[in-house]
Amino acid sequence: MNFPDGLFPDAWAYGAILPYLLALLWAILRAPWKRLADSGQLNVWLGTIVVLSVVWSMKAGVKPGLNLHLLGVTAFTLMFGRQLALAGLSIVLAAMTLNASLNGVQAWQPFALNALVMVVFPVFVAHAILRGVERWLPANIFIFIFGAAFFGAALCVVATGVFASLLLLVSGTYALDLLLHEYFPFYILLGFAEAWLNGAAITLMVVYYPRWVGSFDDRRYLWQKK
Repeated sequence: MNFPDGLFPDAWAYGAILPYLLALLWAILRAPWKRLADSGQLNVWLGTIVVLSVVWSMKAGVKPGLNLHLLGVTAFTLMFGRQLALAGLSIVLAAMTLNASLNGVQAWQPFALNALVMVVFPVFVAHAILRGVERWLPANIFIFIFGAAFFGAALCVVATGVFASLLLLVSGTYALDLLLHEYFPFYILLGFAEAWLNGAAITLMVVYYPRWVGSFDDRRYLWQKK
């Protein structure tokens, strides 16, 4: 994640622009912007962007492009849905890229590629996991928290690691042996931290501020019980 300039060939970096712009355009056109007309919801959305900007700034790595950090994508998606999460995370990535540029680290060339890996892909994975939990598992608040938020976040970050590793491998940037031994295994460890971060955040919000979690329907999980 956080691929710097020059890591990928130009064809890869610029080839990602169209699919990212299509995804962003879809998000902008289909997002439930009326929800943000509520000043309370808008403040939460903006606050989440600020918090994730701080979280994304704390990263570690051994080689260019082989760095890792917590995503928080699952919590954002469960709170605001795919479209608003994709738009908000794009702002987070733009802020991080601008900050890196101001510190002498250029990363605008692969911005779209970074967005596909760290924003678009994990948002859709988190949404797919939520839909799977809703369809295949009982309508229970603990199922929602542990299935969609806790384990869902872990699966989301591991899937993102697989996607990023495949891009680095197929593009010829790094060899398979290096990726298997010095990069991808750390995503499994990161998955535990991601699970705790997202699981704890969603649990607290469901208990104290359920209106902040748009995907949590109290009529489904609390009221209609036999």
